Amino acid sequence: MQKIAFIHYAYYLITFNCRCLPLSHLLVHSSWLADKELDDNPAKLKEYVLNKLEKMPSDIRYYIEKTELDVILLVPLRYRHPWELMFGNISKGNVCVGGDALHPMTPDLGQGGCCALEDGVVLARFLGEAFSKHIKEKDEEDDQFKRIEESLKKYAKERRWRSIDVIATAYMVGSIQQAESKLVTFLRDNILAAFLASQYLKKSGYDCGKLNSS
Repeated sequence: MQKIAFIHYAYYLITFNCRCLPLSHLLVHSSWLADKELDDNPAKLKEYVLNKLEKMPSDIRYYIEKTELDVILLVPLRYRHPWELMFGNISKGNVCVGGDALHPMTPDLGQGGCCALEDGVVLARFLGEAFSKHIKEKDEEDDQFKRIEESLKKYAKERRWRSIDVIATAYMVGSIQQAESKLVTFLRDNILAAFLASQYLKKSGYDCGKLNSS
């Protein structure tokens, strides 16, 4: 039986494990971490985040304040340029990539996890179609490999442009939201607000296709 390798990894920028709760995550944009001293100093990192969240509800600040320093973790946020997906390999033989291994993106659309689920559905659909048609009782291993390889190529073709679209849109939305230019902030607050809001809904409406349960 041929084996299929599906590679997925995820990155969180800062993780707070509150011992008063089972588990709590706080994601912070990488642009906040301009000071390299924060990387190796959990106390300063905690203070920095609390200062950034000074206008947040007190309940949120309370749990961060109660978090012990030894459970504050810092991991860089990952991003892949769209052109790397245009020309890079998504599958090779019986191996393919998915999730953040395929499309690490900024969190500005909230679509990273959703796209990983889409990957799984699309991959299952193509593999299911390949193994539900004309399967012999004693299937040759070479035939299995070829069907898997073709299925992964179809998966790569379908997910490539969807990933490029979401990555580029998330980066664009984030750049506008975090802009410090007076002109850009004026356009964002007075003209582009409706457009930016529409992108959240538009990019979440993706049809992964129907899985065959037979």
